[in-house]
Amino acid sequence: MQSGVREPWLLTTARHAVLLLFVAVSLWPVMDVISISLRPGDRLRSTEWQLIPENATLDSYRQLFTEQPFLRWMGNSLLVSLAVTATGVAVAAIGGYAFSRFRFAGRQAMMISILTTQMFPATMLLLPLYLMIAKLGLVNTFLGLGVFYVSTALPFCVWQMKGFYDTIPPALEEAARIDGCTRWQSFTKVILPLATPGLVITALFSFMSAWSEYLVAAQVLQDSDMFTLPLGLKSFQASMSTQWGLYAAASLLVSLPVVMVFLVLSKHLVSGLTVGGVKE
Repeated sequence: MQSGVREPWLLTTARHAVLLLFVAVSLWPVMDVISISLRPGDRLRSTEWQLIPENATLDSYRQLFTEQPFLRWMGNSLLVSLAVTATGVAVAAIGGYAFSRFRFAGRQAMMISILTTQMFPATMLLLPLYLMIAKLGLVNTFLGLGVFYVSTALPFCVWQMKGFYDTIPPALEEAARIDGCTRWQSFTKVILPLATPGLVITALFSFMSAWSEYLVAAQVLQDSDMFTLPLGLKSFQASMSTQWGLYAAASLLVSLPVVMVFLVLSKHLVSGLTVGGVKE
């Protein structure tokens, strides 16, 4: 459409109507969970749907903090997720730079191997990784769980950072080297600041892969005091009944850190996802 020519109002209205429909479909499950968390008892369904139900109560939220070890679960999840994020960002930043800037024997084979691992689900690695950490005596430890998460998140993170470094002209480093910087100084002072969007994507992916993961944590962690949030939420579900109020309230609280991270890092997300997707 030519610039300066306004599109018909009917087309604009239809476009907004479709967007509002998708927004409503996306928000409906969230509003349903909010309603369940406010219902007295453990009622999953009611005859009439209301966002704020009759006799609404905050007992589920109160029980989470007073009768359940919710804060301990959240602390465990934060510890594991932040450690995985820091490790993933550090290793991916250096590994991606090596693949982007250096030519060495086996480079192409290693890159293909990294890309190939993304074709298989992480559950396929569950048995060999579990045997490995069992031999190292890391079962039922946060370190063993972190090894799982870092090893499954790193392939994507390294490939993402490699693609982002490819978009940064090597001439910038050469100019820094001429000015007296070492290779490490040119990397940390010139390249890393320019690679901030890529680092943000790497950090977000690493955090998400650890924050909401359940299957691996259920196999590695056996002590209830070490449960992360997904394991803690699963404890609300029994064979004969489920504490739906606690389940819904905890689900909302678990999602808040992720939403906050997205909001804080949103300005870097688009450029980080698009600029890094270049062909070598």
